[in-house]
Amino acid sequence: MVTKSMLIADIIAMDDAIGAILASAGMGCVGCAMAHGENLEQACATHGVDADALVEAINDYLESK
Repeated sequence: MVTKSMLIADIIAMDDAIGAILASAGMGCVGCAMAHGENLEQACATHGVDADALVEAINDYLESK
């Protein structure tokens, strides 16, 4: 389960397809150096993305596997 307090790099490491989910939300986290030091909530605030909706989308994906 993904939470807003998790580091972006840790979330991406859970499943490669999560990078595509982040990219579709307008976040290029896969290649970003900040992915190792920024949590999901911080990254969402930077990019103007609804963190709760993104967490839900990622967790829905993980549950569907």
